[in-house]
Order: sequence, then C-alpha cells, then structure tokens
Amino acid sequence: MAYVIPPMPTIGVPIHGSSDLFPVRRIYCVGRNYAAHAREMGGDPDREPPFFFAKPTDAIVVAADPANPVKLPYPLATKNLHHEMEMVVAIGKAGVNIPVDKALEFAWGYAAGLDMTRRDLQNAARDKGRPWDMGKGFDQGAPIGHLYPASRIGHPDKGEIKLDVNGKPRQKANLNELIWNVSETIFYLSGLVELGAGDLIYTGTPEGVGAVVKGDTLIGSVVGCGSVAISYV
Repeated sequence: MAYVIPPMPTIGVPIHGSSDLFPVRRIYCVGRNYAAHAREMGGDPDREPPFFFAKPTDAIVVAADPANPVKLPYPLATKNLHHEMEMVVAIGKAGVNIPVDKALEFAWGYAAGLDMTRRDLQNAARDKGRPWDMGKGFDQGAPIGHLYPASRIGHPDKGEIKLDVNGKPRQKANLNELIWNVSETIFYLSGLVELGAGDLIYTGTPEGVGAVVKGDTLIGSVVGCGSVAISYV
C-alpha cells in the first residue's frame, strides 16, 4: 500500500544546544491570558475558565536568531496583521484530565513564539458569529524560536516577556501576570482534549498587540526561553 500523494513531512522545532528536533503534533493557543491584554481587546480580565483555539502544524516557522531574522512574505488577504508575543510550552507525553499538581510533569520544554493574527479577518468573523480560523490559522502564522528543555531551565513562572518592533518596545510583561499559569492551562486543556507528545501550547500574549507592515522586524524574547525573530518583506 502506498500514499497516492506525498505525505506531509513531520514539522520539527530545534532543541537549543542540540542537533535534535521536537516533532510537532498539534498547536493550541490560549486566548486573553493576561489581564491587561483582555482589557485592551474589550474582554473581562476576571478568572473565567480559559478558552482555546488551534493553528495548523505547518504554520510553524523556526526563527530563533535575533541577529538574522527570518524573512517572511506578508500574509495573504489581510491589511491588519497583528503580533502577539507568547511563551510556548512543549508537551512531552500524552495525558487527559491531568491534575494541576501533576501538570508540569507533562511540560517537556519552553520556547519564545509569536501568534500572528490577521486581525481584520478575525474581527469580521467574530462580528458575524463565525469561527476565527482564517484569522489565526494561516501560512507561517506561528513563528517560534528554539526549545529549551525543562530539565535544563526548569519551569519559567516569572520574569520578562517582551517584543520589540524595529528596535522599539511594543510588548513587555512578567510571566507571573498570566491569568492561568502553565499548570492550570494544561489542566484545563487536558479536560477538553487528550494532550499528546509533540503538542505545543502558546500560552497567551501581554498587552501592547499591534499592527505590523512590510519592512517591519520583530524580535521577541522570554526569560530563559530564548528569542524569536522575523521580518516581513
């Protein structure tokens, strides 16, 4: 038996300081997980249960070097592309209904990432009560840096997350400002779907999201988790 078309290759994220790759299974994202960002998007910053959306695996773009940002084409069909700087959690083993106090056992490592958003498409869909998929799940919409194993860096729960655009600060916060921390996020998400080895969770963005245009260079970092760097051409 053979495939009638070539199967999609496995998407791999490099491990910092190693020649190994982390195979990506699924990409989940947490919406409005910093109070100040929830407010700027017109939402409620209270601790309501978190909500999630997904991006396709092949939206991954590995872009880890601030000295050499990866050049990306400006996405199709948008005139209002927004940046959302985030810490990314890599899941190392499968689990469902994972207790909060066991959740970090499932976190294999961490990275810096960008949840790029076609805000005009997202808002138009939202206003009509339709799914956001095309606002979030588009080509090259999930840039990510190298993964840092938790066995080496621990589990970051405080410290700076930031993004500069063209050398000027756009987003800056502390990981301890997450509404739902990594353990709680894994707990909630594993009650909705069975998490699998290879899943990535983009944990939410701080306030300061904004538009980027052709020619802009984005360089972000998360304490202990390296950098992500892209530019649009």
